[in-house]
Amino acid sequence: MNIDSLTIDGGIPLTGRIQVRGAKNLVTKAMVASLLGESESLLRGVPDISDVRVVRGLLEVHGVSVSHGVESGDLILDPTNVRSAHMADIDAHAGSSRIPILFCGPLLHQLGEAFIPDLGGCRIGDRPIDFHLDALRKFGAVVDKLPSGIHITAPNGLTGATIELPYPSVGATEQVLLTATRAKGTTELRNAAIEPEIMDLIAILQKMGAIISVEPNRVILIEGVDRLDGYTHRAIFDRNEAASWASAALATKGDIMVEGAKQEHMMTFLNVYRKAGGKFDIYEDGIRFYHPGGELKPVVIETDVHPGFMTDWQQPLIVALTQATGESIVHETVYENRFGFTDALIEMGADITVHKNGLDGTPRRVPRRDLEQAAVIVGPTPLHGADIEVPDLRGGFSHLIAAVTADGRSRVSNVGIISRGYENLLEKLEALGARFTAEG
Repeated sequence: MNIDSLTIDGGIPLTGRIQVRGAKNLVTKAMVASLLGESESLLRGVPDISDVRVVRGLLEVHGVSVSHGVESGDLILDPTNVRSAHMADIDAHAGSSRIPILFCGPLLHQLGEAFIPDLGGCRIGDRPIDFHLDALRKFGAVVDKLPSGIHITAPNGLTGATIELPYPSVGATEQVLLTATRAKGTTELRNAAIEPEIMDLIAILQKMGAIISVEPNRVILIEGVDRLDGYTHRAIFDRNEAASWASAALATKGDIMVEGAKQEHMMTFLNVYRKAGGKFDIYEDGIRFYHPGGELKPVVIETDVHPGFMTDWQQPLIVALTQATGESIVHETVYENRFGFTDALIEMGADITVHKNGLDGTPRRVPRRDLEQAAVIVGPTPLHGADIEVPDLRGGFSHLIAAVTADGRSRVSNVGIISRGYENLLEKLEALGARFTAEG
């Protein structure tokens, strides 16, 4: 999406049908996993988003052939000619993405070395790569930090290890999985992330020939194998995008059928959605989300790792909570700087107070973390149009929802970042009845 800004005329309920395809948080990792195979892989349901294009470029500079299959959303990935890439080429393709860090394990197995540039990403808080580097060292990798990035080698190969993560990080869990599958011996990963996208990645690796056991209490055992083959796999749906459109229906008093959404991976979200006064109907081909009329209700949310309420879900839902009657509280325990997007909502008329050090004295189910913040949303408050600059992926989608909800005209700039995780965004907005004009 080569669009810089949108001018949106708000006050229109979003109604209609849209489709979500494979999850951004799975397909990019599945593409990296293809590097581990000795034959080509077929990944289905791949969305046309910028993060996928970034990973495709990184794979291609490493010699992986990437082509489209018969169906829309099919990618064929052939790693048989994998090779080292120049740091400058990696840096040019990576841009602001953090995905290159996950290339380390597969490249160490295939080539004996990996180069990683300085890593970017959304401005939502510190995302240290220390978890990744510490894990790689335990496998026997040698990490050299250079001015231009990081050079990683494995002079004696990679050997299974016992690793306990200080926090169930999704990225670090993926790193261990992608590295341990072909390491010598057994790896025991403790305090692992168990998100549905992690389980889908494990399913892919098992199809390739990996031996991976998911044990109780966030323990994953990986028995290294000498060889992996390619896979054929249809990616799990993007539950973050599905939740975003659900929140858009609630905020705008709309009615959106999200084709491809599945109940089993959204149960925590659906519970909160219902508590807030939203309605949903479950069908075989998707979930219909709608505002039933009347008042929305305030809720208390604590974000957490799966199976808790995802941090990516809270930002779009906060827009809807500005229209709820009473005081809602969102405790953000995953990232320390994810409420920056609320500044624009306040400018549009929302009553939101961000507590930089969190809130004490309220009943909690999720343990308090030192980095956490809290947002108190008091509603309902009418929103009015404003000029907004998108700060990050989920915050940016939230700003679009707010602009569609608001009375009057809004101009939302830096919208290109939203294409990192939302396929055919403008087409979907148009299909749902939003009134807007786009500018390059």
